[in-house]
Amino acid sequence: MFQLFLRARLRNLTQSSPEGDQFKVRSPQRDEDTDRQRVDIVMNAIETALQAAEGEQSGLNQRVEEVLARAAVTVGNASDEYLDREPLDGHHQNLFSEEISNGQKRLRSLADSISHFKFLRAAVLSRFPDYKQPAA
Repeated sequence: MFQLFLRARLRNLTQSSPEGDQFKVRSPQRDEDTDRQRVDIVMNAIETALQAAEGEQSGLNQRVEEVLARAAVTVGNASDEYLDREPLDGHHQNLFSEEISNGQKRLRSLADSISHFKFLRAAVLSRFPDYKQPAA
C-alpha cells in the first residue's frame, strides 16, 4: 500500500504542471520588502516601548520634584525645627519621604529599562545594517 502512495507521488512530480516545470521563487525586491517589514515590526515595538518609558520618566520626574519642593516647605528652616514640629507636620514629612523614595526607585527602574531599550535598538540596527528607519 505504501508503494501505491509513492508511485502516485512520483507520478505527480514527473508530470508537467500547467505553470511549467521550473522552480520559482519570489523576486529579490519582494524578499527585501518582506525582510524590511519584519524589522519594521521589531523596531516599532522597541520605539513604542522606549517612548512610553521616556514619557513616564519625564512625568514622574516632575512629580518627584514637586513633592521634594513641598517637603522642603514643610520642613522649615530653623535649626531646631525638628524638636518642636507639630505631629501633623511630622506625619506629612513621613508621607513625603515615602513618596519621594518610591518615586526615586521607579525612576531608577525606568532609567534601566530605557537603557535596555536603547541597547535593543542598537543591537537590531547593528544586525541589520541596511535597514533604514522610516522618516517620521
